[in-house]
Amino acid sequence: MLWILDFCAGISAAKTLSEAGITDLLILEATDRIGGRMHKKNFSGINVEIGANWVEGVNGGKMNPIWPIVNETLKLRNFLTDFSVATNIYKEDGGLYDEAYVQKIIDRADAVESKGEKLSASLPASGSDDISILAMQRLYDHQPNGPATPVDMVVDYFKYDFEGAEPPRVTSLQTTVPNPTFTDFGEDEYFVADHLGYETVVHYLAGQYLKTDSSGKIVDPRLLLNKVVTEISYSSSGVSVRTEDKSVYKADYVMVSTSLGVLQTDLIHFKPKLPTWKILVIYQFDMAVYTKIFLKFPKRFWPVGKGKEFFLYASTRRGYYAAWQQLEKQYPGANALLVTVTDEESRRIEQQSDNQTKAEIMEVLRKMFPGEDVPDATDILVPRWWSDRFYKGTYANWPVGVSRYEVDQLRAPVGRVYFTGEHTSDKYTGYVHGAYLAGIDSAEILINCAQKKMCKYLVKGKYD
Repeated sequence: MLWILDFCAGISAAKTLSEAGITDLLILEATDRIGGRMHKKNFSGINVEIGANWVEGVNGGKMNPIWPIVNETLKLRNFLTDFSVATNIYKEDGGLYDEAYVQKIIDRADAVESKGEKLSASLPASGSDDISILAMQRLYDHQPNGPATPVDMVVDYFKYDFEGAEPPRVTSLQTTVPNPTFTDFGEDEYFVADHLGYETVVHYLAGQYLKTDSSGKIVDPRLLLNKVVTEISYSSSGVSVRTEDKSVYKADYVMVSTSLGVLQTDLIHFKPKLPTWKILVIYQFDMAVYTKIFLKFPKRFWPVGKGKEFFLYASTRRGYYAAWQQLEKQYPGANALLVTVTDEESRRIEQQSDNQTKAEIMEVLRKMFPGEDVPDATDILVPRWWSDRFYKGTYANWPVGVSRYEVDQLRAPVGRVYFTGEHTSDKYTGYVHGAYLAGIDSAEILINCAQKKMCKYLVKGKYD
């Protein structure tokens, strides 16, 4: 057995295999750590999450499987997030918009979204009649992209781009409205801010089947770090995996749990080439980019308190340093801000220096708070997920017309090569719990083949 690891899916899949008695496995991790896109970093004396940060979908009808691990088993510090912004939208030339005016725009956006949910429910499951969220908005005479006010635009950005990392014009209505995560698990979201890091979830899961020392560090020889897979050869009799350091590993099966973004590059060469249907479906999905920029200041100049966790910058340029979160509750006295950018802004920022990014941010902050003494940030942290060859983005997003059929194809094995990751989740693409559950699902497909000789994976037709 062989494994290629990334994010939470690979770990949960390996755990599922081990519990089924398949323990002859090897985990190859390209980097010097496990956790993938769950990654803490020290920033000016505090540990922040540059990747996954929230347990999303809590206090609903079903239990999010990540929540009890975070809140009960590991007892990681976490905070219920307040996303209210009606009193916290700043003008491009400084000062706040009137609350009543903002609330009217928010109410209109919510009403159109509710109509979109009803329309979405009426569409055939095949996705043949799917439309973009933006097309739905226009059906109901709502055009937050233009002609529109900056407030319309930033409210729309906060509602959709801030969650899916791509704009409504490219995002599927049918598969994202309503969002299955919040429908199934609840509307609440908890921000993890623990010195141990959200990645502790991955270490905990790995520790269920990999050997650890007295400090909890994984010392199992079946986990190999800094192993960059460059080639996977497969046949009816087995697989062979070659790494960048010229090592070769042979096994009966391989499970590929790299990100969708990596599958869309030429980092890993498959021999023979993957079949056309597999290549096409890999490129049908979008690998989105979501960038959380952390800033440290010598003093606080922004408001705090109830209803003040988030504030928005209503620029005439969509997504330009639009979504801000003050972190006083999570990191008291740290004087830290988090600003989120996505999509094209993320790619643009990744390609410029941190000093240029800081200069742009300081200009925005001084516009928002013209009457305050706004000091220069003393530190900045800009993650670069898109530029990283081991990720090439942050998580998958649902494009228009893609249905559960394409997800089945994405997850489907090719001979002895199996696939998993948050992008293979049929409902929770882009989420930690989606990766966790997808790993279990893919492992069960492999178990059916390896132990029960049920190796034929049935993908139902798109219109069945």
